Amino acid sequence: MTPYLPSLEPMKKNKLNRSGFTYLAALMMVMVMGIMLGVVGQLWKTVMKREQEAELIFRGRQYKDAITRWYKPTGGRQPTPLRKLDDLLSDPNSLTTVRYLRKLYTDPITGKDWTIINEPNKGITGVASTSEAKPLKTGGFPDDLADLSGKTRYSDWLFRYTTASQGTSVAPRQTMPTGSSQ
Repeated sequence: MTPYLPSLEPMKKNKLNRSGFTYLAALMMVMVMGIMLGVVGQLWKTVMKREQEAELIFRGRQYKDAITRWYKPTGGRQPTPLRKLDDLLSDPNSLTTVRYLRKLYTDPITGKDWTIINEPNKGITGVASTSEAKPLKTGGFPDDLADLSGKTRYSDWLFRYTTASQGTSVAPRQTMPTGSSQ
């Protein structure tokens, strides 16, 4: 009687099955990584939009504060209408160098010039974003920016000087380049 010798055929078949399993496992890993990268991309987009909103609030406040200082009478100087935003960098009505703003900022949402809020008798009273995009932040603003709550577009976020008698009335808006005069 001859001893039973196993054939090498089943081993070859088993090796082929393992390589097919490895290929499927690699495909599954690529698919899972793609899904995870998609999720990370969405999160990153949201983080970037929140940072842009924070920068919009910062820059808008800078303009609002500078315009407020422009219209506050100091040292016997009566406020004159602000005709161009460049005057906030160096007051042409002052004998000394008076700076209300360190530099002219662009709209961080669009990277372009702001929409200038202009009142006929008073001049420039504020700025607003030119973006029509929907903001993530719709509430929880500081007290001085409480009127931004509930706005549905960035262009509705008005950063403007208002006197106590004006309250929060809406002024006419006019789009002008940031550094140009009227």
